[in-house]
Amino acid sequence: MKRIALVNQRYGMEVNGGSEYYTRLIAERLTDAFEVDVITTKALDYTTWENHYQADCEDINGVHVRRFPVKECRAEDFNSYNGTYLAQIGAGNADLSAEKLWFEKQGPYSPEAIEYIRANKDNYDAFIFVTYLYYLTVMGLPEVAEKSVFIPTAHEEPFIHFKTFEKLFTLPKAFVFLTDEEKALVQRLFDCKDIPCEVMGTGVEVPCTPDESAFRSKFDITGDYIIYVGRIDEGKNCPEMFRYFMEYKTRNPESGLKLVLMGKPVCKIPKHKDILSLGFVSEEDKFSGISGAKALVLPSEFESLSISVLEAMTLSVPVIVNGRCEVLKGHCVKSNGGLYYTNYFEFEGILRYIFSHEGEYALMRKNAKKYIDDNYCWEVIIDSFKEVIDNI
Repeated sequence: MKRIALVNQRYGMEVNGGSEYYTRLIAERLTDAFEVDVITTKALDYTTWENHYQADCEDINGVHVRRFPVKECRAEDFNSYNGTYLAQIGAGNADLSAEKLWFEKQGPYSPEAIEYIRANKDNYDAFIFVTYLYYLTVMGLPEVAEKSVFIPTAHEEPFIHFKTFEKLFTLPKAFVFLTDEEKALVQRLFDCKDIPCEVMGTGVEVPCTPDESAFRSKFDITGDYIIYVGRIDEGKNCPEMFRYFMEYKTRNPESGLKLVLMGKPVCKIPKHKDILSLGFVSEEDKFSGISGAKALVLPSEFESLSISVLEAMTLSVPVIVNGRCEVLKGHCVKSNGGLYYTNYFEFEGILRYIFSHEGEYALMRKNAKKYIDDNYCWEVIIDSFKEVIDNI
């Protein structure tokens, strides 16, 4: 049996993050065909990268997880350094040495993980690097480029224009892109059109039977609500979502609509009687909560796929997304199971529309489910993954 390694900055059942969750879903489903290791750090909190896990190794659902210590937490001056450097590259003054320091300051800075990859290059048939932005990929992929699969989870943002990536994106043996939009972006920005690639998202399945009434009873939620699932932070554009929702409530005082939040808060959540923050919840509560929502809202401008959007759609729940994100807008256009906005008045218009057009809303629900059934089947995705790995 071939032995493969997936590389991601964090890994664990309690880890709350898109690329990390995606990595776990893929790793667990590849165990039938491969001996699967995950190379990761001992960090749990991505804002500090403090070492959290004690064990160097553990097995999670058939996957052997190798954890390496973070040598230094995220630098205290990272935010100021980041702002200064983004201004520098905006002026056309990119610098490789400055970027090397940027990746170390951002973290997770784990030289031991890179040393393991270097020393064990011949002990694996393939290395799969998930997400482009962090130290483990930037330093690890070049060590094993000839047997690497790169899943960049890339989207249009300032960091994708770092000089470092001009070379990194030409090194892998193969790419896996999550969407057509991501493929188009990467091939436009980098000289990599000749590198084999596949476009495949993630399969979506519900691991439990959602129980809306039990969810409402547990969290004391009545009436209509829209739901946000994921990290609650500025990087996901949550403050704008809060402003838009509160403005909607002010302009529509008759509405009893609530905004339910699921996920770890790392930015301030306004105190408002109709904004309910539930924190990190179980998978059962997550799917039960989504199933009862009028819609799932995702305000992020920077997404390469969005598993939460796909999970909502598989439960026949329409989505409301930021139209400035081409990937999220693409889900809506291709499915006819969601609507997108680019300003407050479009956001308000969407909410008014879904409450006043019952027939169209019912059709959106059907379209959302069909989109998942037609495009995000685990069996097809894993077969394609196996083929990519075998071709390495």
